[in-house]
Amino acid sequence: MNPRILLFPILLIIASLASCYPYPETPRKKESSKPQESVSGEEQQKIKEQRDKLKKEAAEKKRIAQENAPNDQEDATQPSERKTEPDSTTKPSPAPRREYPVAIPIPGKDGFVFSPYNNKPIDVRGIAKGTLVQDPTYPAAEKKNFRVP
Repeated sequence: MNPRILLFPILLIIASLASCYPYPETPRKKESSKPQESVSGEEQQKIKEQRDKLKKEAAEKKRIAQENAPNDQEDATQPSERKTEPDSTTKPSPAPRREYPVAIPIPGKDGFVFSPYNNKPIDVRGIAKGTLVQDPTYPAAEKKNFRVP
């Protein structure tokens, strides 16, 4: 038999077997608009301590505000001393201002803060301290606002 005739079918079989060989798939990296950075255990501890400190300060401010607020029961027990006409020296109090949570700064990264709603890092470089900012991780309809520390 002619060896050239057998050469073509043998090459065809080898090519078909090679095309059926499963290659391992390389994991595809998920592309995101912002690079995700890992935070070490030491940095996480610093962040936790900073959050605890801010919570304690907020609780202390709330306690002081409650102590300084006028007591309604004292006013009710002394109706004879209460003035019926308004005092011309007192000014009407403005509408109560809604308090927004303050973001927590990321240690070692100036211009980046953790969102108080979902603890995701947010870039606030170029925004003045105390400015009210909308959380970009939520839609505008939800109105998740916070203040820049």
